[in-house]
Amino acid sequence: MRYAVVIEKAKRNYSAYIPDVPGCIATGKTVQQTLSSLREALEFHFEGMREDGEKIPDPETLVDYIDVGLQTVPIDSHIATKFRGDPNRRKRASEKQSA
Repeated sequence: MRYAVVIEKAKRNYSAYIPDVPGCIATGKTVQQTLSSLREALEFHFEGMREDGEKIPDPETLVDYIDVGLQTVPIDSHIATKFRGDPNRRKRASEKQSA
């Protein structure tokens, strides 16, 4: 059987899980190491499920990608200030300290 795998980049490693097999996860320093660990974890997980008389889940998750073109959209300065904060706040803070 072939299962979809989600691989996520963390700060110092990778983690992966299989959406169709809750609780089966793995981590590793590289993508390949993570996938290898996940394969081992999946085999161990299925072994336990068989011993417990549980049904092995069928792969049902579909995977695809969507291409997105990024555009630069001009933003009014008052909107940018609202989302990024006041661009002059540092200047005013240093002026207050100087006074």
